Amino acid sequence: MLTQVEHAVNGTITAQMQAVADTENIDAEYICAMVAAGKIVIPNNINSKPVAVGIGKGLRTKVNASIGTSSDIVDYAAEVRKAKIAEEAGADTLMELSVGGNLDRVRREVLAAVNLPVGNVPLYQAFCDAARKHGRPEKLDPEELFDLIEKQCDDGLAFMAIHCGINRYTIERLRKQHYRYGGLVSKGGTTMVAWMEHNQRENPLYEHFDRVVNILKKYDVCLSLGNGLRAGAIHDSHDRAQMQELIINCELAQIGREMGCQMLVEGPGHMPLDEVEANIIIQKRMSDEAPYYMLGPISTDATPGFDHISAAIGAAQSARYGADLICYITPAEHLALPNEEDVRAGVHAARVATYIGDMNKYPDKGRQRDKLISKARRDLDWEEQFKLALLPEEARAIRASRTPEDEKTCTMCGEFCAANGSGKLFHADLAGDKE
Repeated sequence: MLTQVEHAVNGTITAQMQAVADTENIDAEYICAMVAAGKIVIPNNINSKPVAVGIGKGLRTKVNASIGTSSDIVDYAAEVRKAKIAEEAGADTLMELSVGGNLDRVRREVLAAVNLPVGNVPLYQAFCDAARKHGRPEKLDPEELFDLIEKQCDDGLAFMAIHCGINRYTIERLRKQHYRYGGLVSKGGTTMVAWMEHNQRENPLYEHFDRVVNILKKYDVCLSLGNGLRAGAIHDSHDRAQMQELIINCELAQIGREMGCQMLVEGPGHMPLDEVEANIIIQKRMSDEAPYYMLGPISTDATPGFDHISAAIGAAQSARYGADLICYITPAEHLALPNEEDVRAGVHAARVATYIGDMNKYPDKGRQRDKLISKARRDLDWEEQFKLALLPEEARAIRASRTPEDEKTCTMCGEFCAANGSGKLFHADLAGDKE
């Protein structure tokens, strides 16, 4: 069976490509050409057939939500609820990142609960299983890892974050720079580094990259090249270890694409705003515009409890300069396992951020909604404002909770409403439109 890439190279517009074209209001021929070039991916799986979501060049920036158990909190029903909340709140994709309890069970229950493309990090379960079976994660047998990747694909996952870009050379770069303010923050990446050091062996995911690709191709699953050495502090941003892994991941993206597999490249998690544009330019240039998946990025390390806000600021910048998929951050980041309200808040913040980024990335088409809602606000047309709002139910609920005396106004200004006053004073001048 052919993958989306192979169909596109042959000039065949698949049902998934047509669905993306319809959703984005773009010609299907464009989607097909960009999938063939590796500049758009549509996370998919022949076993589960999730809703078609296009990620990449010329498309709306998408939002990913992450859920999953921890070693401290295992509640399968809660993870299913969080998955459904993420979908209801408007997430485009979902990552199931459990490390506690029965990992097969939680993955399968989440897959059954949503229509979104669901991804994961197979190293999480691989090292958890190795610790349970052998007593230490460093005793993982690479054959068990490859078998697990195939099992998870067979379950219906649409994309996988796999840490293929960590190799002996990237570890040497990390060792020679002698420091890291944030240390290593990727669970999968850190444990793979520990496995390599303990066994004095190359990363099997890098050494046998073709095997990884062929497993995912079998199911038409998208390979997201994980950023295991990403910076966990803005003072580590763009250090030599992170950049070396990015170079390797961009090389692997090209190899995987030529093999007929859909490829994403993962980006940083912590980065100051003045480095965002340069980071995206570098990734796009080195990967020939492979879709870029930014993990936030959190733009300051000083906001625990409000990291969803600092990440939204970074995400807006990232979307503006060409990132294609943003992983949300919740208020619980760095503090606790996210609960259901954290998930909702994280998705909403990321959606606001990507909308702001897109209205600047695509100014010709991205600002029309703002023009229309401004006119509705001027005219005190509340129903039209709610219709055009990015999060209409939340906006409606706030207004309903504080009902004004004059239903045309709101309780912010009441009888001193500027819009109401200007309408009376200059109605003839302001009621018309330039277009």
